[in-house]
Amino acid sequence: MHRSRRSRILATLGPASATLERIRELAQAGADVFRLNFSHGAHADHAERYRQIRQVEAELGRPIGVLMDLQGPKLRVGRMAGGKVTLTAGQAFRLDLGSAEGDATRASLPHPEIFAALEAGTELLLDDGKLRLRVERFGADFADTTVLVGGPLSDRKGVNVPGVVLPISPLTAKDRADLAFGLELGVDWVALSFVQRPEDIREARELIGDQAWIMAKLEKPAAIEHLDAIVALADGVMVARGDLGVELPPQQVPVLQRRIVRAARRAGRPVVVATQMLESMITAPVPTRAEASDVATAVYEGADAVMLSAESASGQYPLEAVSIMDRIIGEVERDPAWRAELEASHTPAEANTPDAICCALRRVAELLQPAATVAFTSSGFSALRASRERPPAPILALTPRQTTARRLALAWGVVPVPFDEVHDVGEMITHATTAARQAGVARPGDTVVVIAGLPFGQQGSTNLLHVAKVPAE
Repeated sequence: MHRSRRSRILATLGPASATLERIRELAQAGADVFRLNFSHGAHADHAERYRQIRQVEAELGRPIGVLMDLQGPKLRVGRMAGGKVTLTAGQAFRLDLGSAEGDATRASLPHPEIFAALEAGTELLLDDGKLRLRVERFGADFADTTVLVGGPLSDRKGVNVPGVVLPISPLTAKDRADLAFGLELGVDWVALSFVQRPEDIREARELIGDQAWIMAKLEKPAAIEHLDAIVALADGVMVARGDLGVELPPQQVPVLQRRIVRAARRAGRPVVVATQMLESMITAPVPTRAEASDVATAVYEGADAVMLSAESASGQYPLEAVSIMDRIIGEVERDPAWRAELEASHTPAEANTPDAICCALRRVAELLQPAATVAFTSSGFSALRASRERPPAPILALTPRQTTARRLALAWGVVPVPFDEVHDVGEMITHATTAARQAGVARPGDTVVVIAGLPFGQQGSTNLLHVAKVPAE
């Protein structure tokens, strides 16, 4: 089932989308990749959803990617007396390592790593930024603060420390157990939460190796300071606007979204725009006009994928949310201005042979207007470099590896096609034209542009471009 649109849809599964029938409907409506959120649900639940996804994949005959999203460290205050207290602007309030229930003067904060990173004047955000505290004095086990913005504070509310790099791994004991389970299942992507620095990607890579591709969730302001280095080390990035919007002023988030998308496109890494894209559809059958514009903006910017969270996981209208997102993307991609904006935001290729070939692929595709471009790829490298160029024709990624095909389901414009190995140029041309015809993107007499690497099967060796005609059946 070939997608005519280039940008992809990443849909989160949850209670509202946990049946085989619903997963099938979501895939048919437009979902290209499914997200398993390991902040919720037992391993048995995720295993069953994974099994259902693979059953739907077999039924539809189209590779479907699976992304596991690790919870990451969750910094929270302890329990409060009576379940909730109220803080008033201007009052003093202490946070400490004590285990006693909190009250209107103090609360437990069982995270010594926070105290180790504090400075006088540091601001702490509680309950998704609804409350704001300023640190006046601190030690290894306490912080005396002044309440800047007050309000109710209840049990186990989250704590954010904007502008501070915390000495903490992005992988908790729970994450490591979840990761081992997910890799055993066979997930295609691992979304890494709480990324602050390049070393966080390296730490995850040591555990994951080549069993899955790593997606860095950019939700901490500290990560933006190392943006290019993080993008270079990760296999993909996610603009996680939820936490990013808590720790930064709202007006900065759109600017950073654009910056992150541009950095990812420049490096040739798939980039996902996430969080609150169609938030109102959790309870309404149609989105707001502003939400539709938000999705459209990400598509105009050239994002590889847009993501649904609670809309498809726990909302009342998961199928409608995927369907309208599919239609919004399609409408944007039919706008002549969409192509013009992609061209205007295109960045020069790197000075190496694979990028030179893919740059030529885009130029040849613009001149010849082929029905399709075809990239023979084992690791996915050639297809991703071709996708980076945003050519005007769909990119059929012919790969002998099912794992590669599933990972590429997230990449802009890529139609992953599991295929046999090729051994010579003649076989390559035959496979390319046959695949284009079978995928429904080309007919006899149409032109296809093919890229590959010689010798065949050697990773990262893209060095061949060939123009072929689809023969008569």
